[in-house]
Amino acid sequence: MKIALINENSQATKNAVIYEALTRVTDAKGYKTFNYGMYGTEGESQLTYVQNGLLASILLGSKAADFVVTGCGTGIGAMLACNSFPGVVCGFAVDPTDAYLFSQVNGGNAISIPYAKGFGWGAELNLTLLFERLFAEPMGGGYPKERAVAEQRNAGILDEMKALVYRPLIDVLKEIDQDFLRETIGTEHFTEYFTANADEGEVRDYILSSLA
Repeated sequence: MKIALINENSQATKNAVIYEALTRVTDAKGYKTFNYGMYGTEGESQLTYVQNGLLASILLGSKAADFVVTGCGTGIGAMLACNSFPGVVCGFAVDPTDAYLFSQVNGGNAISIPYAKGFGWGAELNLTLLFERLFAEPMGGGYPKERAVAEQRNAGILDEMKALVYRPLIDVLKEIDQDFLRETIGTEHFTEYFTANADEGEVRDYILSSLA
């Protein structure tokens, strides 16, 4: 599994702490984790929570990532932004129980975390426990297990509805403000990670042409 970490500007200085907690869990499971920033360094490309949503959609839609870990101060803005773009089913998690129930009941492909709420003593411990529960079992396994079939059916219906309601990602990319797009994909390691992991296709081609 390919995991992408995305931070927005207000919480960029916490990127290293979040990345360390995330990789402590994902490395043990044999997953590959890619840190798309922000990194909290001077002069880097700025990402708002809206751009977090766009970037998540690009990474998931191109198969450059299988799952996105993101967030903002409250976690709510990033969640709303992610769910505003095609191909993203983003949940919200404050604690390990939230993360586990989202992964099992909803089986989504992104999680948003509130990095400004209660991020004090023991924050890295809570993050590690949260990520452990998030990736404890294959996504969509159901909870409680006797509800698994109904929950999987509902998740499938949601996917079908989103496919009907949302426009194709390639159309969105062509029509949004191109400066906004280039700023979104302008993080330090984006080109390296995206080129190596994205599937061949229209989305990949358009993104790479935008970077040229």
